[in-house]
Amino acid sequence: MKRVSLHPRGVLAVAGTCFVALVATVITLGAIPADAALREAILRLASPAVVEAMRVVNRAGDWRILAPGMLVMFVVFPEARRQWWLWSALMVTAPVMEWALKHLVQRARPEDLSFGFPSGHSTAAAAFWGAVIFLADALSPRLCRAARVLAVTMIVLVGLARVVLRAHWPSDVLGGIALGLALAAIAGLIASRQPAPATKDVTA
Repeated sequence: MKRVSLHPRGVLAVAGTCFVALVATVITLGAIPADAALREAILRLASPAVVEAMRVVNRAGDWRILAPGMLVMFVVFPEARRQWWLWSALMVTAPVMEWALKHLVQRARPEDLSFGFPSGHSTAAAAFWGAVIFLADALSPRLCRAARVLAVTMIVLVGLARVVLRAHWPSDVLGGIALGLALAAIAGLIASRQPAPATKDVTA
């Protein structure tokens, strides 16, 4: 099975462009016309069972789950252990950036006056699982594909959970995903430029 190469530079270009466009649109228009219609469509599909399931999924964007998730990442990926400072910095930078941007944009949530853009859970989930997407390149092709499918699925599910639980507009979620992926891509670029550890010459 052939490995699909995924370069952080391309992800950064797409995610960064999307995020800048969303910020500009939200600041200019305030309410995005499609937001209300998309939110209502998602909420109509949210049966009580779906809501309960989304409450569980929602935890995947919480630091109480992501913190031990980082420990698992360090166990699974040798590159993550070698550059622990970089991936740890990513997970610290993501909430700081999200908090700062919330206060810059100052857009209220759909059912609350507190600031909602970008979604913090979506930002954190996209940063963490975005890191997994890049680190998975060191796995076998089959495991790499499985890890990336899981990562994308988790990012999407956490984003949906934030809408289903009435915490955010869809554009808040998209903004958080774009921000988290952009930050993960920056970390991936830095990681790719770090020199590999030197190996000892064991010739007799």
